[in-house]
Amino acid sequence: MTKDTSRPAFPAPHFDLAEGEHGLSMRDYFAAKAMTGCLPGAASPTPPEAYARWAYRIADAMLEARK
Repeated sequence: MTKDTSRPAFPAPHFDLAEGEHGLSMRDYFAAKAMTGCLPGAASPTPPEAYARWAYRIADAMLEARK
């Protein structure tokens, strides 16, 4: 599966950004939204990397569903 990471989450002209820089990709935005509310307290035995991988799997599924 090809991941569309080039499209910006909030497409708009940004004059303060460098050429080719558009902020968050849709994939990054979806992953960040997927993490909202899923993280337990600091005492969780699950490493943060596991949550990050899970969030990007959810983001990839959301991008696929948009096709």
